[in-house]
Amino acid sequence: MENPIMVSVVIVSWNTRDFLAQCLKSLSRGVCDYPMEVLVVDNASTDGSSEYVEGNYPAVRLIRNDSNQGFAKANNKGIRLCRGKYICLINSDVEVLGNCITMLVDHCEANPETGMVGPSIIGGDGTLQRSWRGFPGLWNMFCRALAMDAAFPRVRIFGGYLMPYRDHVASGAVPVLSGCFWLVRKEALDGVGMLDEAFFMYGEDMDWCRRFWTAGWRLDFVPRAEAIHYGGASSASAPVRFFIEKQKADLLYWKKHHRWAAQQCYFAIACLHHLLRALSYSVVAMRKRQESGEAGFKVNRSVQCLKWMLSRETLRSVIRGTV
Repeated sequence: MENPIMVSVVIVSWNTRDFLAQCLKSLSRGVCDYPMEVLVVDNASTDGSSEYVEGNYPAVRLIRNDSNQGFAKANNKGIRLCRGKYICLINSDVEVLGNCITMLVDHCEANPETGMVGPSIIGGDGTLQRSWRGFPGLWNMFCRALAMDAAFPRVRIFGGYLMPYRDHVASGAVPVLSGCFWLVRKEALDGVGMLDEAFFMYGEDMDWCRRFWTAGWRLDFVPRAEAIHYGGASSASAPVRFFIEKQKADLLYWKKHHRWAAQQCYFAIACLHHLLRALSYSVVAMRKRQESGEAGFKVNRSVQCLKWMLSRETLRSVIRGTV
């Protein structure tokens, strides 16, 4: 009798063929001691991603979308086809290390109150990334806008939602796990519900984690498990566009989880954030003329985001609470 599937891995890909190849290769290195299935949901890639999966990984279940349906909707399509007790959502630009998935499953098996877990996330340059963070609030977003969390990283009151004052390598319960790698208990998912498809890209991580906590499930960080996240694979082709998409997602999160007055305050803080970043990076660009490329890009990114936020259509939507 065939062993029942314990872990279902879902990977959403959009024009990330080389990263996807690396991700699938890493999953075949014994990262999970339990019976595992892999599903790839391709968002209408044009770089040969689907053909690569078909030609090299016949055991992987491939779902082809006829358009880019976004992160949440594509993951949900994969989730509906999963057979495992645990569902692992992994970005296509992630490389799974060691016995990562086994350790995450073992943690959940030993802690039945845990609904979601995540590993330590290492950047492509080998540095430890922020694998978890806090929920955004008016005060901590204001601190982030003024860069008070960077100026006073060990002062809790100024720490911001990135929470630099906490030990980010200690195991335990955390508010928001990095959305590039989640392992979710199917029982918990059935109660919490799918990813909110109103979020096209970004923001669904804060929303889903909040809903897990609200439903009474714990979110745990398991630092012994590790994965590399190369980052920005899908957004690299249009970084300014995706920067604005991230801001749109943040506004949607605030609309969904906060009252109208708080939404207006957050919008003002976000505008202040982008204005201050545009001004500060302009100064950097002027002072370091020979190295102004990155600073100039960040100036343009913040200016374009501000233009979108202060457009008549966006302002009208924010005031009406229909963002």
